[in-house]
Amino acid sequence: MQNKILISMIYLAAFCWSFFNPEQAWAAQSHGGIEGVYAHQFAHLFFIISMGSLIYWLRQRGLVQERGWKYIQYSALFFILWNIDTMTVHFLDDQFNIIQVEKIDAWQIQLNDIFNNNHIKILYYFATLDHLLCVPAIFFLYIGLKHLLKQPGGDAARDRR
Repeated sequence: MQNKILISMIYLAAFCWSFFNPEQAWAAQSHGGIEGVYAHQFAHLFFIISMGSLIYWLRQRGLVQERGWKYIQYSALFFILWNIDTMTVHFLDDQFNIIQVEKIDAWQIQLNDIFNNNHIKILYYFATLDHLLCVPAIFFLYIGLKHLLKQPGGDAARDRR
């Protein structure tokens, strides 16, 4: 019992420390060197293909009629959209250096692009809000898995642990 309390106190202290001593947290992560960007882009592409295959597999087998699998299908769709969005950001700022982000102060940044085109800046700005696609993807995955676990076959998987 005391170990659980100690571990809980450690987690609470770590949370409080990170909450009151924040560092910069960018929504879209930059990668050093072009080799890292290429490998990262291929990983996004692989993820897109994997999620597309999952959707295809679920639909072919008629599993999307069940509530849990339907939510997992939605999750896969949001993950595809998230990957496309994130790849767009990497293309604009890491691969082709079309967008440059200039920090003005702690609360302001300025976006510059090589074409001086506001449409590209607006696209980049909204694309960096990738959490608006990733969080629903994770939420649908959670809800889908939760529904699958509640099904009669889900108890067998829980009992094997």
